[in-house]
Amino acid sequence: MNICVFLSAADLDEHYTRPAKEFAELLGKGGHTLVWGGSDVGLMKVVADGVQESGGKLLGVSVDFLAAKAREGADEMVIAKDLAERKRLLLEKADAVVIMVGGTGTLDEATEILELKKHGHTDKPVVLLNTAGFYDGLKEQFRRMEDEGFLPRPLTELVFFAEEPVGALAYLEESQGIE
Repeated sequence: MNICVFLSAADLDEHYTRPAKEFAELLGKGGHTLVWGGSDVGLMKVVADGVQESGGKLLGVSVDFLAAKAREGADEMVIAKDLAERKRLLLEKADAVVIMVGGTGTLDEATEILELKKHGHTDKPVVLLNTAGFYDGLKEQFRRMEDEGFLPRPLTELVFFAEEPVGALAYLEESQGIE
């Protein structure tokens, strides 16, 4: 399975990097391909390293202004002209999406896939990996949106909330019929 991971390129504390590495190792050992922003820095590097070291493949989609930070030795690296094209390519190449910890770029990518899903433009499974409670507030906001009628589909049809890496990958594999 090609699993797109939206996540930060920042250097982060171990309580974020350890679960990210765990997820990456599960992904690689499962024979999956990481589809990611292509950067070889921060949390993006941690995940790419873990996938590659565990036998998985790397498919990166970088963008012109970040091409200097693109990972050498990826199985495939595409350089998009802008962020909009990058998001489109990431989603096109993915069978599923995992949203990990990140900043405004990650949030932008996350809301785009959920908006596409909300309107029926994709049926790819989406997991929000809530490492160390990072997305507790966002989870609460999504529930409020659902409770107050802002979502035309049940929240459970849009996104699966996982607290641990093993639960995230198990959900994705189950949704794709992989045992």
